[in-house]
Amino acid sequence: MTYCWLAALAVLLLAACSYDEEMEVYTLQVQLVYPEDSVDPYAGARVELRDAKASVFVDSTDAQGVARFTVPPGIYEASSSEVHLTYDWRYIFNGVRSLIVVSPDSANRVDMALKMSRKRIVH
Repeated sequence: MTYCWLAALAVLLLAACSYDEEMEVYTLQVQLVYPEDSVDPYAGARVELRDAKASVFVDSTDAQGVARFTVPPGIYEASSSEVHLTYDWRYIFNGVRSLIVVSPDSANRVDMALKMSRKRIVH
């Protein structure tokens, strides 16, 4: 009887140890779309991604203006607020994109239009 109990316990422990939990994640690309007659996409613009639980993911854009995130499936909101300086102008860009669905069936690439204000720099 004791051996049966030990054998059952050993089987239970082996089954518990073989449990493997992997989180399913997907890549989401957020393309910043700058207004005409402003600046070309540039590297280093900050983009934040929030989920329904208020988790925040942060990335910077590459030279083409794309930020890449690896996140679990869900509904997200992306935002960006950035000051960009050129020799003659100070550009301020802001944008928000809500209800971004990340799933195995979605495209997982979104464009986020930015609003702009600018101020001339006097030298």
